[in-house]
Amino acid sequence: MTSSGTSSGIRIGIIGSAGRMGQAIAAAIAEAGAMSAGGIDKDGDVATLAAHSDVLVDFSSPAALEGNLDAAVAAGVPVVIGTTGLEERHHFLIDHAAERIAILQTGNTSLGVTLLAHLVREAASRLAEDWDIEIVETHHRMKVDAPSGTALLLGEAAAAGRGIGLDEHSERGRDGITGKRERGTIGFASLRGGSVAGDHSVMFLSDGERVTLSHLAENRSIFAKGAVRACQWLVGKPARRYTMPEVLDL
Repeated sequence: MTSSGTSSGIRIGIIGSAGRMGQAIAAAIAEAGAMSAGGIDKDGDVATLAAHSDVLVDFSSPAALEGNLDAAVAAGVPVVIGTTGLEERHHFLIDHAAERIAILQTGNTSLGVTLLAHLVREAASRLAEDWDIEIVETHHRMKVDAPSGTALLLGEAAAAGRGIGLDEHSERGRDGITGKRERGTIGFASLRGGSVAGDHSVMFLSDGERVTLSHLAENRSIFAKGAVRACQWLVGKPARRYTMPEVLDL
């Protein structure tokens, strides 16, 4: 574990520091005038990092989440979780840990995406079921999960606007003779290629018209800047689970 940073500001510990997001967060920490408490990667000493941090930011892997949460709880340190590909078990672990520490978990730390999700929910709440909802996302060829965490975040926003559950009303991976599109469902399409940092569009389609709400990420720095802002906001908050919209007071 190494450390660097300015002489003032909160100390942010990076879990997954050697990855592309970890490196971008390190740069964003310096730009924001915060301090880096250091960083670890697979098999690193998360307990020591937590003990020397005011807040942790985790962009590692779902497999590492439980150990990272245990270390954060033991140290009494809040944590921002941006790891994607989480399953129901992981969310149970987060909820349990949030009884002891402040936790902000999100599928996307971009402030622009946070605003987009707010707009998607508003649109979905006002457009009836005769408006079909389709979510299209594009990422670089190295991304391993699909749909992306951001696409699912946007799907959850649309479902919340409609007052329905996403799991019971989503369509994914269409192939072959799939039959007609079911009324009231939320469709997902995942594209992979090149070096795309992340493009997301939510389409509302009705007979004769359509509305598209989009966000295009030009580089990873936007996610890193949002993650650092979330870390700064989370320090000092009481124990519970928080969301990115709260950071923007939405």
